[in-house]
Amino acid sequence: MSFKASRRGLVPPFIVMDVMRQAAARAAQGGDVLHLEVGQPGGPSPKAVLAAARAALDGADLGYTLALGIDPLRERIARWYQDSHDQTVDPSRVVVTTGSSGAFVLGFLAAFDAGDRVALAAPGYPAYRNILSALGCLPVSIPVGPESRFQPTIAHLEALDPKPDGLIVASPSNPTGSMLTPEALGELARWCERNGVRLVSDEIYHGIVYGPVKAATALAFSPHALVVNSFSKYFAMTGWRLGWLVLPEDLVRPVECLAQNLFIAPPTLSQRAGLAAFDAIEELDERVRGYAANRDLLLERLPQAGFDRLAPADGAFYLYADIAHLSNDSAAFCARLLAETGVAMTPGIDFDPERGRHTLRFSYAGSATDIDRAAQRLIAWRR
Repeated sequence: MSFKASRRGLVPPFIVMDVMRQAAARAAQGGDVLHLEVGQPGGPSPKAVLAAARAALDGADLGYTLALGIDPLRERIARWYQDSHDQTVDPSRVVVTTGSSGAFVLGFLAAFDAGDRVALAAPGYPAYRNILSALGCLPVSIPVGPESRFQPTIAHLEALDPKPDGLIVASPSNPTGSMLTPEALGELARWCERNGVRLVSDEIYHGIVYGPVKAATALAFSPHALVVNSFSKYFAMTGWRLGWLVLPEDLVRPVECLAQNLFIAPPTLSQRAGLAAFDAIEELDERVRGYAANRDLLLERLPQAGFDRLAPADGAFYLYADIAHLSNDSAAFCARLLAETGVAMTPGIDFDPERGRHTLRFSYAGSATDIDRAAQRLIAWRR
């Protein structure tokens, strides 16, 4: 007898998680692994966050909160936009979520219906298209490359027929680290306004920027945009599963109803600890300086190992490499490098199913020692 199973679960895997499993298997067999595959800040969460969590465990009420999150955290997030972007945000528009992943699920459900077409750059974060697909939406890939600094443009959008119902942008982006200038983000936002296209701006790597381009928020350009952010990257709180949405007013109540039913509330302990993250800016900025040093080291040494075709890494903590001159099967190439060098990397097919056979991603969020050792091994392997 056969039983029905939903097609929603047939979305592709998040391949970086498969690479992590392969790396763990190597480690379990006694092999060492240098982790350049996972987009996770190295080291512990900020001291203030850990102290706040300990204090909450000792005395705070850790039961359910309201579905939109605790008011002090929503207010503090709103103030973050005033401090960082000179943008006034009503705390009532801020929704605390179970990581940015929960934010995407809630935002997509509230903004789009099954069958809606949502445009997004390729290469890009795979969970965008996989969540959209699971929800019955149609991801519309926009192939981007060096000519547009791996970001979508008005020309890309004008070429789409029919026009999409939504557009996802990410700046800084995963996997390339490329950024939209404030002017370019403004142009995209205004195009979306004119065409009735719902803009979703992924801003989870804000705070991790290296060049002269300042990370801009879509809130500066559109009252109808959804903004997603997270405590995972800049704030170094990946395992706490804490993120947020800033919503247009018309989507606050729909998201609240969805959150009540899907998640009840974000993790209470994480919310109380997250409040303290905003008191750790000096510590967090020091960590970003460490990422910058790792980035500089890889930019110097990867070409010596044959990885000399790199996307512009303006922010985040990734380098995206074209390896067409080395392999036409990035998954097999990454598996070979893991086996022969112990360096774990993510194949480009995770981010671009059509063209990712010729690309891979390095994460340099780990320790300086590990990044240095990985570079040395890759150079020795190439020779």
